[in-house]
Amino acid sequence: MFLAEKSTGHMIEVLDTKMLIDPNESTVRGSLHFGEEAQDPEFFDKAGLNFPSGESLPQCWIDPDYRRR
Repeated sequence: MFLAEKSTGHMIEVLDTKMLIDPNESTVRGSLHFGEEAQDPEFFDKAGLNFPSGESLPQCWIDPDYRRR
């Protein structure tokens, strides 16, 4: 799955989808797709990511208390 960095628009390949959908995790492991070489995996803050279409991530992926609101 690919997401985009909000600040730059660069594409991030998510390498751990379980981490992505876990609302108790504030980061996700991914690889930046920028330039011609594959970049080493690193951790990205979920708050700084959205879908390539510009949509935000679902609240159930980022807020562990989303059902209480």
